[in-house]
Amino acid sequence: MPRPGRSGAYEDPAAALAAAADLLAVLHARGQDGVDPAVSPSQLRALLAVEGAEGGNLRTLGDVLGSRPPSVTRLCDRLEAMGLLTRSPHPSRRREVEVRLTPQGRALLDERRAIRVRELSAVLGRMAPEAVDALVAGLEAFREAAAGSYPVAGTPASAGTPAGAGSSAASTPASVPDSA
Repeated sequence: MPRPGRSGAYEDPAAALAAAADLLAVLHARGQDGVDPAVSPSQLRALLAVEGAEGGNLRTLGDVLGSRPPSVTRLCDRLEAMGLLTRSPHPSRRREVEVRLTPQGRALLDERRAIRVRELSAVLGRMAPEAVDALVAGLEAFREAAAGSYPVAGTPASAGTPAGAGSSAASTPASVPDSA
């Protein structure tokens, strides 16, 4: 819905944000190339979700991913076979299975983040400093507004982001969207 007092491309902030999200998806995809082991977008989403809820159970993982238990089990089977996560019985609740990243899974996510930050930093470096400051402030406000509806998973906003270079929204997934 257009807002009074706004003009041009910013008449509809949701449309402007959607266009920026499309561009972010393209930049994010660049970070997928050449990283070994190669993982699918759904596998990456699962790894990010596990990272955000380390030690959680399969039901919680399914809820975050919006997937049914058989699909989550198959996804975890593949990730475990790749050495990226482990499943083990919960220490106090025998019927639950905990899901945790392996060091290799953590390293893969760290490598993907470093590539993504590098790609984003290149774009931010072509922006005026005041535009970067406004962008970061706007993204922080957006993230705060979304926090109640979309629990934040992953690392703290500043982890792996060079000072003044990035947005927390770029480095921390909220509810792990499909394009993660």
